[in-house]
Amino acid sequence: MTIDAFQLYGTRLVDPPPVRLRAGKLEADLTNGNLRTIRYDGTEVLRAISYLVRDRDWGTYSPEITDLRIEQSDNRFAVAYRARCEGPDDTRLVIDVRITGSADRLDFEAEAITETGFETNRCGFCILHPIVGVAGSPATVEHVDGRIVATRFPDVIEPWQPFKDMRAITHAIMPDVQAECRMEGDTFEMEDQRNWSDASYKTYVRPLALPWPYQIAANQPVRQKTSLVIRDIGGSTRHPPAAASGGAIKLELGARTSTMPDIGVIVTPEEADATLSAKSVLSEIAPQELLFHFDPSAGHGVDALTQFAMLAAAHRGRSTLEIALPCTSSPSSEVAEIAHQMRLAEFRPDAIMISPSVDRQSTPPGSTWPECPPLDEVYTAARAAFPGIRIGGGMLSYFTELNRKRVPDGQLDFVSHCTNPIVHAADDLSVMQTLEALPFITRSVRAIYGDRPYRIGPSTIPMRQNPYGSRTMDNPSGARVPMANRDPRHNGRFAEAFALGYAIRVLDAGLECLTLSALSGPFGLIAGPAEPTEQGGRRPLFNTVRTLSRLAGASWQACVSSSPSEVLSFVARDAAGARLHVVNLTGEERKVDCGACRPADSGKELLLAPFATVVLQLAD
Repeated sequence: MTIDAFQLYGTRLVDPPPVRLRAGKLEADLTNGNLRTIRYDGTEVLRAISYLVRDRDWGTYSPEITDLRIEQSDNRFAVAYRARCEGPDDTRLVIDVRITGSADRLDFEAEAITETGFETNRCGFCILHPIVGVAGSPATVEHVDGRIVATRFPDVIEPWQPFKDMRAITHAIMPDVQAECRMEGDTFEMEDQRNWSDASYKTYVRPLALPWPYQIAANQPVRQKTSLVIRDIGGSTRHPPAAASGGAIKLELGARTSTMPDIGVIVTPEEADATLSAKSVLSEIAPQELLFHFDPSAGHGVDALTQFAMLAAAHRGRSTLEIALPCTSSPSSEVAEIAHQMRLAEFRPDAIMISPSVDRQSTPPGSTWPECPPLDEVYTAARAAFPGIRIGGGMLSYFTELNRKRVPDGQLDFVSHCTNPIVHAADDLSVMQTLEALPFITRSVRAIYGDRPYRIGPSTIPMRQNPYGSRTMDNPSGARVPMANRDPRHNGRFAEAFALGYAIRVLDAGLECLTLSALSGPFGLIAGPAEPTEQGGRRPLFNTVRTLSRLAGASWQACVSSSPSEVLSFVARDAAGARLHVVNLTGEERKVDCGACRPADSGKELLLAPFATVVLQLAD
């Protein structure tokens, strides 16, 4: 089956296929000069070894690669190339790279040099360990001073670095097989990247407690090396899963069951007019919640609230006002002024989600916390200014910020945060892999806040606000750019599949509400002016959000996939009966065996198109 790339990705630019490197049982994929999906005997050992250069806003450079040479034989491979980064003010950085692999060892060496001096927040290796099957498992860490400590990978997500001053880390990848990852040339530490919904633990160069950005001096080489050593004691051979060997992915009914969450749609003042103009489309979706964004520091005032009141009146569901409180004066005076403006606009939402504006920015380890009134004072002021309205707190940014700044929830009716899948990487594989981290995030929230009502969103592929720098990244060419305020895949079937996969991955959280889009604009379900699709046209994501909105309040039952990184599913039950919802998370066809779920009107095997979503009626 051939499908136009634009339908899948919203762009005809596609990620180039990786080069598969093999040496005996050791395999790795070479992509843009870095190594992905490093496997031993079919089991993923490391998610990636990458040499990365980041700018002062934590944006990642895409270096020009030249002089690429690849050599392969049965038991060895070798790669060499030169990479060049162009920085601001005509600064340049050149990196010479050498990668070698044998049946039980992988070495990745790099030497960076600049003739001009080069400013960066980070320059060096990032090593990613996978999370599925690794979280909570034993590890041995060797520190730079020679100490060796037996420990474990974090299970509940750590807000700070679990391991510091690292020289090496070793873990078991299967019975009798150990993998040691050794880092040379600097001091390394690990952060729990599940904070950002990355599906990895990241070991990176240069401790965050050191100043950044920093300057690489002219004509002073920076040399680093990462080595992976496999110790196979038993010599056992593992059989790959059915999907990897070309068989069908099996779906089976699980035991877990609960209720589908309500679905929200975000509305900003900038998109209020367009949303009002598309009221009929909004009615067709019928979300249970409109989430209105209000930021006095951005000039939002009575006019915005008046538009919100008009939309709320036309909407048959509930409404929530999320407030980025400036906190430049007392919280009581600021919320009193917002309450006054709401009365003038005749706008009374069902709930208020309030958070200090400054808390949208991240405070990395070792940094000074910005000045902010005590959160209890903010919530007390909101209670007084908005009597009879539910008050929520948490973060308008991501779980990272909520995990690092635990909000006091005694006065809160619900807790909320967002996620974003392109904080650190924006390739197709990395974005879809972020879905693996969502159950860990929601379980960690439950570990902190118990059974407090819990909301997530807006969570979209494009980034609405950058907590880690001064801006989101513009993306006029429609590329795959980390931290970009527009992403082409939002226009394609990729986003439709991603959103359904997202909803499935958070079902266990017992969410009160899930928000995955706006109606219009760069995060919207319908295209606006200057978009690659026809203005007013419905993006494929529309289908997922409408389906989820119609399922709100229905009961769901878990469905276990033999390859959840490729295919996810669940069963929804309501007055119309039981239906199996299946999504292909890959850009290739996948064969699915759903016979154990007892479909009523089709054979037991499906052939799912790339990023396809399918609904099957089940037998009674």
